[in-house]
Amino acid sequence: MTTAVPPDAAVARGTAGRRPADERRRALLRTVRDVADDLAADAIARDRAGRSPDDEAARLREAGLLAALTPYAPGRGADWRTGCTVIRKISAADSSVGEVLARHYAHAWSARFYAGHQHATALEEESVREHWLWTGALRAPAPEDESEGADLALRPRGTGHVLSGRRFVETAVAVADQIVLDATCAVTGDVLVVRIPSGVRGMTVEPAHDRLGQRVVGAGELVLDRVTVAPGQVLGRRPHDEESTPPFTALAEPALRLALCHVGLGIVEGALTEARDLSRGGRAYRLPGADPDLFLTYGELASAAQTATAVVDRATEVMAQALDPGAQLDLEEPAGVSALVATAETVTSKAALHVTARVLELADAPGLDRFWRNARVLTALHPAAHRLRSIGEHYLNGSHRAVAAAFH
Repeated sequence: MTTAVPPDAAVARGTAGRRPADERRRALLRTVRDVADDLAADAIARDRAGRSPDDEAARLREAGLLAALTPYAPGRGADWRTGCTVIRKISAADSSVGEVLARHYAHAWSARFYAGHQHATALEEESVREHWLWTGALRAPAPEDESEGADLALRPRGTGHVLSGRRFVETAVAVADQIVLDATCAVTGDVLVVRIPSGVRGMTVEPAHDRLGQRVVGAGELVLDRVTVAPGQVLGRRPHDEESTPPFTALAEPALRLALCHVGLGIVEGALTEARDLSRGGRAYRLPGADPDLFLTYGELASAAQTATAVVDRATEVMAQALDPGAQLDLEEPAGVSALVATAETVTSKAALHVTARVLELADAPGLDRFWRNARVLTALHPAAHRLRSIGEHYLNGSHRAVAAAFH
């Protein structure tokens, strides 16, 4: 016989179950505020130096932020909404560090997107235990007539493979603990997603120097010469085309793009906050008081920021629901999620470039230009026209193709 649970007791039990997770979230966000304040204090000096993010990675590691987005387990874990909030707050202080963290979170989920549940769980536990920092460079499937050819090749050797070639990695190429790549098997033609530990024999890094913006991300060219890939380092196969991609795997690319949207929002928020503080402190071209033109400008910029935030938050909510372990996805849903993410990218890119350029007209202070430079670099490689065409195709035809799939 089953004993019925009174409604009040059921609610109390559910509330009690959520309490530890809520407490962890509040503690995490307090930590994020402390780290962001620490990063903001010397952001200008580090931007000018443009060095590899060794110290920044250490700050994230010591604060426990690298493990923030791992799926829930006793004493750790957060959902995608919380993880994106972390990215945005860190990016407002230093968008280079925010991008390192955004790509880390997305690539740390690679096992969930491409491997089986058991493999993913074991790998995540090891990642948390060892405080791994992840990065990577995965290419989305492309039609044969648009393929650029394989730049990384795998050849079978023994029970594993050897990997050769070169690939540009956008962040932390010299300081990450694990690098996720896709490479084509020279024998079977399969595209395999693999993780390569840092510092292995046959790996060298050519840092990208003198970048216009995002100068502390640690970007560079990864050169691989017959690097050994053990069977346990193969996360899975990347489907050759979108039609054969499982729905959950299809979320891998838009999840990364969404994380980078929050970097863009952080740039907008950081630029506006710094310009406002300069105006209040009397270090602006026009001082606050009763200047209607100044009020108009700040009203315009604040509205642009809030509009972008609303669109990105909508995409984040839908993505979080799709990534929930209990979600049952059909073949159409990933394309819809990707369309929302592409819309968020378009709105955020426009807002970031507009706001960061306009604040330069409001105040004269060293380092204020870094927001525009960072926004320019973050958005330059992904023009809006491609996204808008694919958003339009999805809207008109209900296309199941992933939107803006040419993202790298």
